[in-house]
Amino acid sequence: MAEIQLSTPQKRKLRSNSTPSPMQSSSAKWKSPRRCVKDCPKSPVKMQGNFGDKTINMTKSPVKKRLPESFLQKPMWNPRDVEQLNAVKEALHVSTPPATATVVCREVEYNRVLDFCKQSVEQDKAGSLYICGCPGTGKSLSIEKVKEVLVNWANESALQTPDLLSLSCTSLSNTSDIFGKILDKIHPRRKANGSMSPLQYLQKMSSQKQQSTGRKMMLIIADEMDYLITKDRTVLHDLFILTTFPFSRFILIGIANAIDLADRFLPKLQSLNCKPAVITYRAYSKDQIIPILQQRLEAFPYTVFQPQALELCARKVASASGDMRKALSVCRSAIEMLEGEIRDSIYSLQLPSLKMRLSDQQRGGACDKSPIQESGVVRVDHVAIALSKAYKSPVVDTIQSLPQHQQIILCSALKLFRGKKKDATIGELNISYVDVCKSTLIPPVGIMELSNMCRVLGDQGILKVGQAREDKLRRVTLKVDEADITFALQGIRLFRNYLQQL
Repeated sequence: MAEIQLSTPQKRKLRSNSTPSPMQSSSAKWKSPRRCVKDCPKSPVKMQGNFGDKTINMTKSPVKKRLPESFLQKPMWNPRDVEQLNAVKEALHVSTPPATATVVCREVEYNRVLDFCKQSVEQDKAGSLYICGCPGTGKSLSIEKVKEVLVNWANESALQTPDLLSLSCTSLSNTSDIFGKILDKIHPRRKANGSMSPLQYLQKMSSQKQQSTGRKMMLIIADEMDYLITKDRTVLHDLFILTTFPFSRFILIGIANAIDLADRFLPKLQSLNCKPAVITYRAYSKDQIIPILQQRLEAFPYTVFQPQALELCARKVASASGDMRKALSVCRSAIEMLEGEIRDSIYSLQLPSLKMRLSDQQRGGACDKSPIQESGVVRVDHVAIALSKAYKSPVVDTIQSLPQHQQIILCSALKLFRGKKKDATIGELNISYVDVCKSTLIPPVGIMELSNMCRVLGDQGILKVGQAREDKLRRVTLKVDEADITFALQGIRLFRNYLQQL
């Protein structure tokens, strides 16, 4: 029979000097390729002879919960390295602009703003745009990118580059001072004229052709525009009306948090047929926050966060406010939690050495373990602590202060209601409760005591317990958000691993 040779990364050889045959007795100590692969799943099996020369990678079937491939490909970072630590903190700082051509998860809104500005510059046409949305939704970041791209586009297209004026309305001591800021940008050395206010001067310039001939277009970006709202709303009206004069050279972009400001405070503009176009920035969702965080970290050649930790941060921030600034702040705070752990017990967070891995191999368990040990990354419990500081919730505080078995009941309910099912009987809850107790090696209580604890949780407003002739038939429903239960129990070591498997 054709010779079969086995090669592994350890270059192990068969003990027998003679060529083994699969038809011989078991005393020949012949190992099949299947058995060798089971011993080490990453070992390639090279087969020769009648099979031809080919290398076949045979691996064990994947475990139930595997880390993402991108997580496994990168080495683990060293949080004790000051340079690495500062670089990651800098990347997660709110003031650090992302290194991308557009704003991640805001491409549609960004392109609408950019197209509006390009069209106004190309056609020498004044206009106004109102951008609204909750704080931390990418409004200011989009505008900064638009300004940069607009200047480059004008130069490449051989068009006259517009003047840029960016100001925060909160910095104005008087709301009408905004017209003086605009005039100073046009005529920096203009002497004050007591007979004419800055607004009147701007209106005169925009009404006469000879005054506007040869003057550049000006892009005015007024951030925090809702600070200009006065009792008679005159300043807001006059600012937007400036873009409607026949020879106006102003492109106005107003930014504010109030979504309905254009409808509530600018009805006069509607009657003048010059109501600004409105672009709304919605709050970030969980599926948007995760790629934004990943984009900030992808430049590093090492893994910083446990994937489940980023997911927990994104889920909680999205459910609370959708504020990306809050998500970045939570991530930086979680890194500081890891720093504190290292200072308190540096030995417990040392990276696995080669000697430890070799000792694991001698015990025969090296092939079944993940190639990355996660003790050096920011874990779920770090993020949970950071979130608890950022969001003080009475529900979370209540769950974290409950006795252990009541917390197990909530964990069991979480497992039971993870699908479309939203209620269950106490008997069904008891089966799930016993399973959790077995997995955590805690002796369960009886169903009568379980029913009493459910009643206590009902009195605290966490569960809703229905009525029935028998206790085990009473139906139970969660009255709090599942995310609050997950968030509250993630920081407790007993439930951490179990919740990650749900």
